[in-house]
Parts: sequence; C-alpha cells; structure tokens
Amino acid sequence: MEPVATPRNCPFDYAEALEFDPVLRQLQSEEPVARIRLPHGDGEAWLVTGYDDVRTVTTDRRFSRSAIIGKDFPRMTPEPIVQDEAINVMDPPASSRLRSLISKGFAPRHMERMQVRTQHVVDELLDRMEEQGSPADLFEHLAAPLPLTTICEVLDIPEDDRSQLRAHARTMMDTTIENRDDAVRAKADLRAYFKTLTADRRENPGDDLISALAMARDGDELLNDQELTVMAMVLLITGQDTTTYQIGNIAYTLLTRPKELAMLRERPEMLPQAIEELLRFIPFRKGVGIPRVALEDAELSGVKIRAGDIVHVSYLTANRDGRKFDRPDELDLERNGPSHMTFGWGGHHCLGAPLAATELQVALGTLLERFPDLRLAKPAEEVRWNKTSIWRYPLALPVTW
Repeated sequence: MEPVATPRNCPFDYAEALEFDPVLRQLQSEEPVARIRLPHGDGEAWLVTGYDDVRTVTTDRRFSRSAIIGKDFPRMTPEPIVQDEAINVMDPPASSRLRSLISKGFAPRHMERMQVRTQHVVDELLDRMEEQGSPADLFEHLAAPLPLTTICEVLDIPEDDRSQLRAHARTMMDTTIENRDDAVRAKADLRAYFKTLTADRRENPGDDLISALAMARDGDELLNDQELTVMAMVLLITGQDTTTYQIGNIAYTLLTRPKELAMLRERPEMLPQAIEELLRFIPFRKGVGIPRVALEDAELSGVKIRAGDIVHVSYLTANRDGRKFDRPDELDLERNGPSHMTFGWGGHHCLGAPLAATELQVALGTLLERFPDLRLAKPAEEVRWNKTSIWRYPLALPVTW
C-alpha cells in the first residue's frame, strides 16, 4: 500500500493587507500537490499549486467540475456559493455551448460600446468625488459603484434593485459560520429575483445581455429557464464583486509604490501591460474556489491522485511559480511572460475578463490622469482590510490630492 499523505489543516484565513498567505507559500515550496482539510465541507482534498499542474487540472478531461454536484465538497464558505445548474460546474461539451452563447454578449462590438459607457460612468463618479473635495474614500466613490453600475447596465437591472442585489452577493461570499443562514437566504432571494426577471425578458426582450441570452440559439437549442436564471445570477455576482475589489487593490498597490506610480504617470501607454502584471502579483482572494473530481487515477508531480478524489487548484500560487516567472514575488510593470491565471484557466476562464479589463483600464487611467498628485490620506498601515470574505480588499481607501 502507498503511504497516504497526512492532510494539512488549511483555514486560509490570512488577511494581512495584500501580503501573500504564508501557508500557501509553504505548500507551494514544500508540497506542491498536498492533502488538505478546509474549514467547511466533508472530507479532504488535494491542493495543486504549481503553474503546469494547475494548467493540467483545469484543461484535462480526467478532472471534472460537474462531478462535484451533490457532494458536500471541502470549501471556504459554510454554504456553497455555486449553483448546481451554473456554467462554472459544467464540463465540455455542455459548458462549450453556453460559453459560445455568452461570449456573443462580450463580442468586440459590444465591448466598444461598453468602453464608451464605462468612460462616461467613471467621469461622472470622479466628478462627484472632486466636488465633494479632498480627502475622499476612493473605494466608496469609484471601486464600489463602477462595476455594479456597469454590469447592471449590461443586464439592464433597475437602479432601485441594485444595492439589495449587491448586499445579497456580499452575504454569499462571507466565510463566517454565523453567516450560514443568511447566506442560504441570500442565495434563494437572488435566485427568485432572477427567475422573475429572466422570465420577463423571454416575454419582452430588450437590448441587454439577459435578453440576448434568452434569445440566443446554438443550433436548435435555447438556454432553458433554469440555465438562464442561474447564468444571470453568475453574471451579476462575478461581474461586479471581483472588479470592485481589484480596483481597490490595484489603487492601493500603486499608491504605496512611488516608483511604479511615477512610471505609469510618465508612460500612460503602459497601463494595459501594467494591469496584467498587477493582476498576476496581487493575491486577490483567500485560499481556493470550486474544485474538481478526478474521474480516473492520475499523477501530478509524482503524486498519485485516485479516481473520486476532490482536487483544488490555487491560481494564486500558479501566479507566483518561480519556474514560470522570473522573480515571481516582485512587481515588475514591464514584465513580459506567461499569462497570469487570475481569470482562471481552460474551460472555466472568466467570460467577463474583457469587461473587467476594460473597467480597470478606464478607471485607473482616468484616475491617474485627472488626479496627478493623488496619494493616500493616511499611512498604509492604517488602511483597514476585509477579514471575513473570500475576497481580499480594503474596506475604505482614503485619498487626498
């Protein structure tokens, strides 16, 4: 009999500003394919941390997302965030059909229109911040409202409903055990809301992404009602939360690094490349997300994974793999190298990545241009960070100019 690895208990609760989680770093260097226990869910899982192994798990058909449906899989949150009908637990070819339908909503012609609209929203938000005067909270004025406004316009969600939907999404991401009942309720309320909204768009389609998905055909197939409901939910949640937090994280990172900030001010054309490096460098979440199940025995870095085993990957450690990235723990805005994995990889690479990239470039480019002497209004060590979510981000980012 082969020896079974002793599982490590991994709370993944590290939340010191944007420092890299020491437990993840240790696993990456000492045990790149490790047996772990997570705070919630049943049993143990494998955690894969190297870039090449992560790429294998996320692209190889021997590892299935849909096989987790119905399992109380090891996870970060008391209540699973994912829905059984969601695209992020589908395998090809089912997911390929949906991805093809959804990608039509993020086609270049739509993105050009979104860039113009995003610029308009950013200008309005920064006008308001300037009117209020210095100091101001950049998180409140720009990071929080921009992605929510943008995705709600893409989905054509009424303005009066937006703050409640955002509150539901935040409740679902909370990792504290006291939050479990609220998370169950928030998920049900969101689902009920989108069930009604998507049914209405089927009957009365407009010029929005939900209507486009309701009408989109793949051969003879339309999305069924459940697929459409859950897809709209997924688009709302993933289309605003992560971009909000990354605007806050990137702004904080630049405002605490004078050399990089000066470089971007002098060479604004570098911004798209710089954002790619910032996305690679910043540990934007805690721990791990949705796992996969090994459908047959497989070997990763000399470790035997058995059929039926749960396998988590870490995009965070993949982004810091020294075998792929020279000086992986340094922020180098001029870096040219392999693609980062912050938007995921393979068949579950984030469909909204073009929209997120557009929002980040417009928001940060406009901010640096309009406020040439923008700086933190308090010492970096006094900035307060979220401690209870799976996402890492500043609760407020006071700036002055």
